[in-house]
Amino acid sequence: MTQITSSISTGAESFQANRRDMTALIDRVRALEARTRAASARSKPRFEKRHQLLPRERVALLLDPGTPFVELSTLAGYLMDNTDPEKSIPGGGVIAGIGFVSGVRVMVSASDSGIDAGALQPMGLAKQLRAQELALENKLPYVQLVESAGANLMNYRVEDFVHGGSMFRNLARLSAAGLPVVTVTHGSSTAGGAYQTGLSDYIVMVRDRTRAFLAGPPLLKAATGEIATEEELGGAVMHTSISGLGDYLAEDDRHAIAIARDIVAGLDWDAGLVRAAPEQAPQPPRLDPEELLGLMPVDHKRPVDMKQVIARIVDDSDFLEFGERYGSATVCGHARIEGFAVGIITNNGPIDPAGANKATHFIQACCQSETPIIYLNNTTGYMVGRAYEEAGMIKHGSKMIQAVTSATVPQITIYCGASFGAGNYGMCGRGFHPRFCFSWPNARTAVMGGEQAAQTMAIVTAAAAKRKGVEPDQAQLDALQKRIIDIFDGQMSVFATSSRLLDDGVIDPRDTRAVLADVLAICREAEARQPRRMQFSVARP
Repeated sequence: MTQITSSISTGAESFQANRRDMTALIDRVRALEARTRAASARSKPRFEKRHQLLPRERVALLLDPGTPFVELSTLAGYLMDNTDPEKSIPGGGVIAGIGFVSGVRVMVSASDSGIDAGALQPMGLAKQLRAQELALENKLPYVQLVESAGANLMNYRVEDFVHGGSMFRNLARLSAAGLPVVTVTHGSSTAGGAYQTGLSDYIVMVRDRTRAFLAGPPLLKAATGEIATEEELGGAVMHTSISGLGDYLAEDDRHAIAIARDIVAGLDWDAGLVRAAPEQAPQPPRLDPEELLGLMPVDHKRPVDMKQVIARIVDDSDFLEFGERYGSATVCGHARIEGFAVGIITNNGPIDPAGANKATHFIQACCQSETPIIYLNNTTGYMVGRAYEEAGMIKHGSKMIQAVTSATVPQITIYCGASFGAGNYGMCGRGFHPRFCFSWPNARTAVMGGEQAAQTMAIVTAAAAKRKGVEPDQAQLDALQKRIIDIFDGQMSVFATSSRLLDDGVIDPRDTRAVLADVLAICREAEARQPRRMQFSVARP
């Protein structure tokens, strides 16, 4: 392979400005994540009074110490729970991620009951559905720590009720696929949420804390006139000794987590799994990943040589470029991450017909060799104009999109800069179901740039006025353009897209190699894992 040499001047003012801008964005993301943790931690006195652990304490106790944990969608629901940027609490009321429990890689989903008693939020539902989807696709056991007040009836939305059924369907699908669902019900699991507990293969309940019933005492009295206590209706002792819903009775949260860890250990989950060894010894990049902060500008209109990004992510900064002289704005090539082969596709500008044709060929070649593909998005889209239309831009762009859709290898997308228009589709955007999809804090995603959209609408509006014999009002056109720019700018940043779960989370550019190494390992294990015969049943005794 060819080692990429640095063309970056780290002392240049532009580099330092980029670094300041990127660092500020990273700090903003971290501050929002810290706000969520602090909001949950404020419930600690209440939890201690009940002899309970906080949700993040439960997750930390569940996970193996010192092992990687890929936390997902930490900005979920930002500004959707509260439009005040200073008061919004992101995360969707759910902690989700992939980590190790008793040496087994699992998907973890935990109710963040320190916030609004774990009441279900719309984006929290979407976050859980995405976690379940990832568990299914990557053949991961699913461990959930449940304590939820259920849906907030004051904010009832019928679509949440209907889509909520998908969460229960997915639990049944996981179990049917031979992927164990292990549930610790730390507190309330009521009404429809009771099925979150019921549709599990292994259920741990906590004495005096677990509550699982279809109708709590107030609803029961209103519906039937019957009077019963919460413990009588759905306590841990009743369910583990009378109804048979619970399989294990724990004395407290720590005991419950210990039981869950023992259950996972007893699955013998990795028996027979042959983990592939890298063909080459892993080597760190020769160029410093720290320089990624100053390499990528926040302004997507400024050009970037994405080969310099590649050089700070891949082993030994080695990159074998494919078709270097053909469609050169679309960069394709082979590299290694932690010793394992990957294909990389990225952009040094818009995608032209030659670039789309090359990318299609490269995707097909990666599928032939069973090489995972990493897409580093940084494009304003496919080229437009008469010459490009005549050259078959639609045809070649469509072939690229078909290749992405039909790819038979894991595809992982990182939004590094702009991801506009159909370029988002051709570069395996979230709508094309990459196995994993992460964003850098500076990333922008939209159908087009705000200024382009504004100018387009101004031209269309002015032409419509002239057809009616009316001279366009420039002040109105200016106001229209400003309004459109504001609309686009308000939706294209990661603080808007990640809040809507249009990625799996925002990562520090310096962590890109580590994140890719983790998710590539997850993908390899999924491919190597043989389908297991169904050994679990959701039918309770």
